[in-house]
Amino acid sequence: MNTQSKIAVLGMMVLSFAFSGNAAAQMSKEKTVLVGGAPMYPSKNIIENAVNSKDHKTLVAAVKAAGLVETLQGAGPFTVLAPTDEAFAKLPKGTVENLVKPENKATLTKILTYHVLAGKYNAKQIWAAVKAGNGKAMMKTVEGEDLTFWTKGKDLYIRDSKGNNAKVTIADVNQSNGVIHVIDTVLMP
Repeated sequence: MNTQSKIAVLGMMVLSFAFSGNAAAQMSKEKTVLVGGAPMYPSKNIIENAVNSKDHKTLVAAVKAAGLVETLQGAGPFTVLAPTDEAFAKLPKGTVENLVKPENKATLTKILTYHVLAGKYNAKQIWAAVKAGNGKAMMKTVEGEDLTFWTKGKDLYIRDSKGNNAKVTIADVNQSNGVIHVIDTVLMP
């Protein structure tokens, strides 16, 4: 390689580092929330962030098995109520393994879309709806059934159609295509 070629290659390397540095600098200026030990960037979509959370490996695997990755990478906006791995572990033994089988895709999709609201609803908006509803607010899921939101002290809760209650443990994890609220229980339609 001649000197001129070496200088050209070096120049391209410097430019690539400069551009990647600018991208990293831009991301570091974003207001992130830590979920599962990873920063969630508001400039990334729901899937791009969720795959980095060590607390949401089961949810990510279920979303992949249900074929919902492309949907949750879409424009949205979506409000995702994201159960942690610990929430999935509360289900009866073998439930998750059974649900991710190809023959149970329809059931898995029904459960996962029950955790999604069409639109972006931050915690303040949900609290206002609960207050306006005299202690509860009903919100329709993408699956088609309602969830009931309610509060106790400073905590926001969600009740599913089976009477199970989930607590929002991390609210307002903003995404480029919506918002995630981390919850401690899997909701069942």
